[in-house]
Amino acid sequence: QVQLVESGGGLVQAGGSLRLSCAASGSIFSINSMGWYRQAPGKQRDLVAVIANGGSTNYADSVKGRFTISRDNAKHTVYLQMNSLKPEDTAVYYCNADVFTDRVYPPRDYWGQGTQVTVSS
Repeated sequence: QVQLVESGGGLVQAGGSLRLSCAASGSIFSINSMGWYRQAPGKQRDLVAVIANGGSTNYADSVKGRFTISRDNAKHTVYLQMNSLKPEDTAVYYCNADVFTDRVYPPRDYWGQGTQVTVSS
């Protein structure tokens, strides 16, 4: 089994910054992509940012220029630096990882438990 544990959420004023971390542990052979999604009350879960094993990144248009995703492959950890936060960034943020647990089987998607980010105006 693989576990993803997020940290770094909290309450911040508009214009402020937060840094989210997500560490994967367990039966990990290797990890393909790692990413962050968010879900606001009453809305669907949407992609925020994703980073491939080689480092290429993709961002939602709403966060481009404000958020930066990065990863430490040796630590199986992904980060999300969030700057210039806006009230509309308020959501539960979920970590996602596409994980190979061995050499044979296809990778599987794993999710963290979520961390609340609240941006006050």
